[in-house]
Amino acid sequence: MTRLRTPTLDGGIGGVVVLFAVIAPFIVPGFWTANLLTQTLILGIVAASLIFLSAYGGMVSLAQVSVYGIAGFVLGNLTTNGNTKGLNLGWNPWVGVVVAVGMATVIAILFGALASRSSGIYFLMITLTFAVITNYFFGQVTDLSGFGGISGIPAPKAIGSVDAHPWRLYYVCLGTALVLYALLRYVVRTPFGISLQGVRDDPVRMSSLGYNVRLHRTIAFGFAGFVAALGGILFAWWNQHIDPASIQLSAVIDVLVIAVIGGLYRVEAAWLGAFVWVVLNNYVQRIGFWSLSTRFETVIGLVFLVIVLLSPRGLIGIWERAVAFADPRRDRSTPSAQSPLEAGTVEPSV
Repeated sequence: MTRLRTPTLDGGIGGVVVLFAVIAPFIVPGFWTANLLTQTLILGIVAASLIFLSAYGGMVSLAQVSVYGIAGFVLGNLTTNGNTKGLNLGWNPWVGVVVAVGMATVIAILFGALASRSSGIYFLMITLTFAVITNYFFGQVTDLSGFGGISGIPAPKAIGSVDAHPWRLYYVCLGTALVLYALLRYVVRTPFGISLQGVRDDPVRMSSLGYNVRLHRTIAFGFAGFVAALGGILFAWWNQHIDPASIQLSAVIDVLVIAVIGGLYRVEAAWLGAFVWVVLNNYVQRIGFWSLSTRFETVIGLVFLVIVLLSPRGLIGIWERAVAFADPRRDRSTPSAQSPLEAGTVEPSV
């Protein structure tokens, strides 16, 4: 029997969240719009690319931050105009976006092709290797990254100065997040998305039925790379600067923590986890008790541990349990998706 969600409750909460996001610049302080909410949307996009691979492809990737960073570095080199480090080609920002996203997506496809023969912990370690290599590459090749990174990355004229008009970039980030969320939900319902879930569940059987397991994984990785690359473009515009520290190992772990806190099996959890992480990151530093301002990693680690112990499905899982408790008639027999971390299984290589 097919599970029926609670569209009234889930859809209603989702509608309220979207409505709040739309009117947020008019009702919250400017600091929230310019920093907390915009950063939440950007990090949520990157985490959503990781959750897509995990939930529907059975692949927990640590290379999403690398793809995000590649897009940002390419954009910075192409669009800056001589007042900073890097190539300073001075291209039109929109042309730079197309080239940067295209190059990052191609590199993501190459990453996926290399990693697609592995699975489980081996896939995780291979993508971690990609992350380390990318970080070291931009750290060593200073012609592309500058000694201290690339600064002054310009946004298109339609967005204007991010410092003067932060709400413009916020709405661009919000629109991009909504479109990507709808696109991800659409893709998982296409024949490709359904067969990808079959590859996640039983790659040997899918291979015996004639499906190209490696090709499915590679395409999925490339698509997730496209999503992460758009997050990298938005980050470069928002921060107006990118350097190797932006894609170092701590940033990789941050995105993984965001995804796990939200929930590794539902795409919308990416923005929920990002919101919790961003708020804690900003406000913990303002607390003087127990030197918490220098112990953010300890605080987020404790939050991570508590959430995982309460619900391996993250905050979304806690929400679903609360809904199920309030509505005993809800059918909980069939999960919408399952991550390999939650399943606790390692797929055989194909």
